[in-house]
Amino acid sequence: MRHLWMILLAGFAATVQAEETPKPAAPVVQAGSGGLDNLLGLPPVPIPADNPQSLAKITLGDKLFHDKRFSIDGTVSCANCHDDKKAFTDNLPVSVGHHGLTGTRNAPTVINAAYYKSQFWDGREPSLEAQSKGPFVNPVEGGLPNHQALLDIIRADVEYQKTFKEVFDVADQKLTIDHVAKAIASFERTLVAGNSPFDRFYFKGDKTALNEQQQRGFKLFLEQGRCVSCHVIEQNQALFTDSRFHNIGVGINAVQQDITPLVQAFLDAKNKGGDVDKIVLTDKKSSELGRFAVSDSLADIGGFKTPTLRNIALTAPYMHDGSLKTLKEVVIHYNNGGVTPASAKSNDFLSGGIRPLNLTDAQIDDLVAFLQSLTSAQYAQPTAAAAQ
Repeated sequence: MRHLWMILLAGFAATVQAEETPKPAAPVVQAGSGGLDNLLGLPPVPIPADNPQSLAKITLGDKLFHDKRFSIDGTVSCANCHDDKKAFTDNLPVSVGHHGLTGTRNAPTVINAAYYKSQFWDGREPSLEAQSKGPFVNPVEGGLPNHQALLDIIRADVEYQKTFKEVFDVADQKLTIDHVAKAIASFERTLVAGNSPFDRFYFKGDKTALNEQQQRGFKLFLEQGRCVSCHVIEQNQALFTDSRFHNIGVGINAVQQDITPLVQAFLDAKNKGGDVDKIVLTDKKSSELGRFAVSDSLADIGGFKTPTLRNIALTAPYMHDGSLKTLKEVVIHYNNGGVTPASAKSNDFLSGGIRPLNLTDAQIDDLVAFLQSLTSAQYAQPTAAAAQ
């Protein structure tokens, strides 16, 4: 199996039972990590009552996640955009689908996605299960005409037949896309990672875990930079997200002169049965509407979900459109008050907390250094490219 460390989930998976409310999983420890707790700084993983974990289901989800046959040209799997070797992103501004087609959104990491209250940049799906169904049939991702094409492949595969029968006790026509989604989501819930230098510093009291520059950056993160307002740190855990949606001046600034006709055209298309998932990934201007595309609330125009900052040094480029190449560019954007370049005009829907930070160049470097301390032990690697 690709991720041998997940075998250690068997111990807890055997004891997870469906309940009326979601049940948290036990801590996940990476094989070969010397016993390090990879959930240090994180809460227990929430497990839906109707989709309990099991080793067999996780293994099946892993296989489905990496199966390229579930695309119209047989070249695209979930792992194309969420590459195991790239911290489960693709390190591209926007992802590439079948036949080289590109969408409008940057691929967020799947690491710790289990903690999000909604999925996708605009939160249009409520769960990992619901999210996993979309890319297969999106016209610029998997490109399949419908889920039936995927199910036909699975039902004709002897190994899949055997495994789905073992995991879900279903076969043939009783095997549905919901079973596929549950298996993939179960695999994704094993992709959790805390135990960064920050976690050892903050939660374990190891004052040597952060160097002096990173400690100065942490102070800025909490105070002058006000980063913690959205990238939340709590007493016993730190998800580095508030699970809310904010207009931070990325993407929407470029189309602000077109907002009124753009909003009207989008609502007209949506009211006529237009698929939001397809519209936002095939039309860049519509994509910039952000959360509005889901909520229809003017207050959500240009708002996108606060991403976790964990392992952020590994997931460049940044923002929903991949428009900022480095962490330093990200910090400068916020320092400018939500505009890039500094001379640009901010949009009328900019979130209230976005205003100039007045950080010096040295402080910007300190803040970047702190962000680099959020890399988990099992994913640690050189991060110089993200800092430039």
